Amino acid sequence: MPESAPEAAHKSAHTAVHGHCDPRFAAVRTAFEENFRDRGELGAAVAVTVGGETVVDLWGGWADAAGTRPWARDTLVNVWSTTKGPVALCAHVLADRGLLDFDAPVAAYWPEFAAAGKEKVLVRHLLSHRAGLAGLREPHSLAQLCDWETTTARLAASEPWWEPGTRSGYHALTYGHLVGEVVRRVSGLLPGAFLEREVTGPLSIDFTVGLPEREWARAAELVHAAPGQRAVAPAQLPPVVLAAIANPPVGAAEAVTPGWRSAEIPAANGHGTARAVAALYGVFAGRGSYRGHRILSPEAAERVREGQGACRDLVLGAGLDAETEIGLGLWLSGPRGSYGPNPRAFGHDGFGGSCGLADPEAGLSLGYAMNRMGPHIADDPRKMALVEAVYSAL
Repeated sequence: MPESAPEAAHKSAHTAVHGHCDPRFAAVRTAFEENFRDRGELGAAVAVTVGGETVVDLWGGWADAAGTRPWARDTLVNVWSTTKGPVALCAHVLADRGLLDFDAPVAAYWPEFAAAGKEKVLVRHLLSHRAGLAGLREPHSLAQLCDWETTTARLAASEPWWEPGTRSGYHALTYGHLVGEVVRRVSGLLPGAFLEREVTGPLSIDFTVGLPEREWARAAELVHAAPGQRAVAPAQLPPVVLAAIANPPVGAAEAVTPGWRSAEIPAANGHGTARAVAALYGVFAGRGSYRGHRILSPEAAERVREGQGACRDLVLGAGLDAETEIGLGLWLSGPRGSYGPNPRAFGHDGFGGSCGLADPEAGLSLGYAMNRMGPHIADDPRKMALVEAVYSAL
């Protein structure tokens, strides 16, 4: 791994925290320790880069619920929707090469997609969660979700839930298949393989879509929020919301199954270290370049935060209780400050709390990964404590 750092153990009140932290970012170490002491952290890691250099690389706690397996420097964890940033990166690489036009109809690359009135849906609508395909209308099992051809064929045949392009509605599980099928039609590769060929392989980034069986022993066990803390009351949700977040229902138990790990689910089953997440989002923070490797032109890297209009998201709106804005693949920090005080910083949260953040103005990227999943839709208090600590040090 290129992000090697000297190791040092630091004992907090309850949990040993290991790794490296530049003295200037001591507040991040403190916040990380407080996550264990005060915010219920089980096992976690956080990494921060500035100008492509790693200034924070910390980990601690336990990789399993029983507390028998310490979280190690190379522990992998399913980061859920934090995966969506790397998937968007694949699309931006193709667009930068002139192989993909975000203003072209999706059907120009995926002809079957034109069914059910979707002939005018644009590629940019997929990237910005505005395609109206937040979930499938018919029941969709986990086994079907794990089958690429079945899921993409059903999405191609589906009628949108709302007029595409008019508003965002978070595509929690379908995003990766929608954007990923366009990547496959253009490049010939599923997004996981494309990402490995173009980014994670050349940069030696420890991140995969799905998880090869040879790496299962390194993976952390996910643990759900405590009973009674779950933020969603399914019986009270509109059909489109249920379709987006619970068709099929997935959670900690499903994410450790061989079927989930072996599948390509680019909206939700990326596995990596916090260091890897910081590196991937560091491509955007570095305006397309990371540690001397040019992945995107500066102009292409800037496009990821091209806002598509603030609105109350049709899926997440009630839970977030505010208008939000999605660019071409990632969420803008905006007035909520989800990714720090720069409103044009951007990133993506994952189910339960993980996060990737990019701030090109500060040359900053952050990756946070953990295994005890919190109940918040976004802006988990553990993540926000780390983000606030990073910016306090700049």
